[in-house]
Amino acid sequence: MRPRRAALIAAAALLFAGFAALGTWQVQRLSWKLDLIERVEQRVRAAPVEAPAGPVSAAADEYRHVVLHGRFLHAQETLVQAVTEQGPGWWLVTPLQQADGRSVLVNRGFVTTESKALAARPDGDVTVTGLLRLTEPRGGFLRRNDPAAGRWFSRDVEAIAAARGLTTAASYFIDADASPDAWPISGLTVVSFHNNHLVYALTWFGLAAMVAGAAWMLRPGGRWSGENPPFPASASALPHDAPHG
Repeated sequence: MRPRRAALIAAAALLFAGFAALGTWQVQRLSWKLDLIERVEQRVRAAPVEAPAGPVSAAADEYRHVVLHGRFLHAQETLVQAVTEQGPGWWLVTPLQQADGRSVLVNRGFVTTESKALAARPDGDVTVTGLLRLTEPRGGFLRRNDPAAGRWFSRDVEAIAAARGLTTAASYFIDADASPDAWPISGLTVVSFHNNHLVYALTWFGLAAMVAGAAWMLRPGGRWSGENPPFPASASALPHDAPHG
């Protein structure tokens, strides 16, 4: 086997192994993502449980259906810019103070600029159910939160709590379930996950198959091996009839 062809086949073998490994990894990621989606869907549909008092994690708690009790601190509510299926507007985020003094930020729902003043603001003890959400630090895409100016582009729990003087706020917030109130419009949580792992896996496996095909053509005797003449032997090499006398 010629050195150049041997080097090409060796390179093809390495590429095949790499592409096949990447395809296998994407299949494993697909399995993980499907399991994650199933677990989250089970949390969303489950009966609400008491909101956790301690630390939370994405793996164990995000989108968990929870319930909590307390009083809304409407004087400390925060408006966070939002774009929803209802159009542009604001999330109305209000602290809920519990009996033990701890507070939890509750995203009570969506309001437009015109409906902010019309939003229901219940007094006294209330019970809230909703989905536990993790904090959204710093701000939105290309826009940073500006607490000093009161401009909020994400539900950054730590920053909002600090701006409102909430020293015992939970590290998460709650997206409130749908309610009959006209404003705010609650229950708009969108639970979605990017899941392109099957497409990626097929792409990597397809590239591996192409490399394998190229290596097969380069094998000794293959179409690209250079050993088979592309045309029949020339006429001068063919036997001739003996000349007639």
